[in-house]
Amino acid sequence: MLQKLKKQQNQKGFTLIELMVVIAIIGILAAIAIPQFAAYRNRSYMSELEKYAHTYGNAQEAYFVDTDAYANAAASVRIATYGAANLSGSTSVAAFGGDANSFTFSLIDNVHANVPTVNYDSAAGGLQ
Repeated sequence: MLQKLKKQQNQKGFTLIELMVVIAIIGILAAIAIPQFAAYRNRSYMSELEKYAHTYGNAQEAYFVDTDAYANAAASVRIATYGAANLSGSTSVAAFGGDANSFTFSLIDNVHANVPTVNYDSAAGGLQ
């Protein structure tokens, strides 16, 4: 019986404790990496909204050059020909206002959760 035990000790492989330590290390690394990945995704969605806000603001400025007034809610469809139609399907204009001197609007992301609304105010200098 002792000879069988001595022969088994020469076998190669990992012990249960070694495997548990490796699994614990992988779990700790995953616990650190997954929240960071979610934050990176939200920042990319936010930068996409900011890009669309600049596009929409530029369309308003182009509309102003032709009409000497910024588009209000009733005329917001007309600025689509000036580049505002380039918004993605997941982005929509939540609030819109304009007069002879300035304009404001808010963009929201309809698909991704936890992405804040982007507000644009031309009188205050752009993105808020």
